[in-house]
Amino acid sequence: MENFTLLASTLCYLFSFGHTLFALGARRFQPGRFNYIAMAFGAAAQGWYLSLRGAAEHACPLGSLPEMLIFLSWSIALIYLVIGSSYRLSLMGAFTAPLVLLLQIVALLLPGKSHQTPSLPHNPWIETHAALSVVAYGAFGLACVAGLMFLLQEGELKSRRPAPIFHYLPPITVLAESLKRLLWFGFLLLSLSFAVGMHAHLFVSGEKFICSMLIWVLYALLLAGANKGLLSNRRLALFAVVTFLLALALLPLIEHLSHS
Repeated sequence: MENFTLLASTLCYLFSFGHTLFALGARRFQPGRFNYIAMAFGAAAQGWYLSLRGAAEHACPLGSLPEMLIFLSWSIALIYLVIGSSYRLSLMGAFTAPLVLLLQIVALLLPGKSHQTPSLPHNPWIETHAALSVVAYGAFGLACVAGLMFLLQEGELKSRRPAPIFHYLPPITVLAESLKRLLWFGFLLLSLSFAVGMHAHLFVSGEKFICSMLIWVLYALLLAGANKGLLSNRRLALFAVVTFLLALALLPLIEHLSHS
């Protein structure tokens, strides 16, 4: 059953991404309900998979890197489903689906078994700390998508012959606002996860602490720079993309240090 739900979610995201590519190739892309519905079914199937894994492990299913990547892709899809319509970002699904699909495929290809031991007692505070951290990564991932859309929209505005997709992108002001809100949401969740970890008296190795704090500091600098007017919206969008890619690259190291 677990493999079936994971396969179903992958196919849903693949359909969403494939529909986008086909529509763009036909130069008749219209932001409709198909992408949103496909993403919703994909997220539902992922949620079912994670609930099955959680029941099997008697813990939050974050015991291995593949599980973390699946949880991360589910978080990105779930946040998109919540904020997509609120900020008139229906087209964001076309940009979110490839990221979610890529994370899911990498998770499926990676070897690795859960480090959870069901016979041992689990600390719910530590599990909450881990879950909040991954959901924060999900918000940062969606901020990365919003940043890419902002850069694309800005490029099309400066172009003398904008591509057809330009007419379906959200207004650049809406993209800038959603980018900032997503960064703040992820930053607050990450800060809360650190507070929960401290409350749980979680032991953290020096290397993991440095990696985690590096990510926290980078996003704090981004938000401070944007708040003080030191970063333009374009630079904020660019740095949001680069910082998420760095955080994603550090995720395997953080996961390894968590179980070393």
